[in-house]
Amino acid sequence: MFKLSELVSWLGLKEFEIFTNLLALLVFTILLSLRVSSYFSAEYLDWFVIFSPLFCGDACNAYFCLIVCIRMYLESDQIKRRAFHRLLWSTNYIVLTVVFKYLLCLKLSGQIGLEFSEVFSPIFILLQLIAVRACQLPNSS
Repeated sequence: MFKLSELVSWLGLKEFEIFTNLLALLVFTILLSLRVSSYFSAEYLDWFVIFSPLFCGDACNAYFCLIVCIRMYLESDQIKRRAFHRLLWSTNYIVLTVVFKYLLCLKLSGQIGLEFSEVFSPIFILLQLIAVRACQLPNSS
């Protein structure tokens, strides 16, 4: 298993962002299980309603990243470069995950005729970026 410090350095997310994502994933899982078990009909739980906790979690993370970037930028001249890199990485991460979730909602709703390989392409790009980021980090062992 990975340590929290390893996940933070590899994913480029803070502990609060990971907690927000896990909380949104918990609510999403509950709504998804209600939809799959046919407890609620499809007219009450549309796919965009089911994915809404994940979108809200991404919005909270984007707000948190913006606040962290502004605070790092105002702190000192030496940290301005790190603030820019963090903002760039967080923006890429959030945009790619939101695009994936949006495309998946459209595919599950039947509104677009994309193949699943096309829907998952933002995740493939994100995994490549994470791999490059993990290779650039110093060895911690």
